[in-house]
Amino acid sequence: MALSGMIYVDADGCPVKEEIYKVAERLSVEVILVANKQLSLPLHSLFKMQVVSGGFDAADDWIASKVTQKDLVITVDVLLAERCLKKSARVLGHKGFEFTEDNIGMAVAQRELSQNLRHMGEMGGGPAPMDKKARSQFLGKLDQLLHALKR
Repeated sequence: MALSGMIYVDADGCPVKEEIYKVAERLSVEVILVANKQLSLPLHSLFKMQVVSGGFDAADDWIASKVTQKDLVITVDVLLAERCLKKSARVLGHKGFEFTEDNIGMAVAQRELSQNLRHMGEMGGGPAPMDKKARSQFLGKLDQLLHALKR
């Protein structure tokens, strides 16, 4: 049984594009990369690029306007994840963390707390870099979610 939905990737700065291509090709799932500029992607009919122009949230707005309950969104943007969950889509972060109705409220609160701490100078830096364990977790969860969406 083929997946009726597709994978939307919040592609600016996404560190797991190669992993997405590999799994999507194996399972014959269409992937749409959404970014503010053209990105290189493999020549394959399953992979498409959507360049958006405009404001800071243009890619998020485009994804949120297209996504359905049959789709998977890959992003680390908590606010985009929240918008997609409201449309009953599945949402996966780059390190294999699935955003759900049960954890999105805490994720939004944590985002706001971190943002406030950064503004106050109490916290610096960004997320930890991707390592082999995170890539492995992402691949496992991606495969699991795509198989669940096939059912």
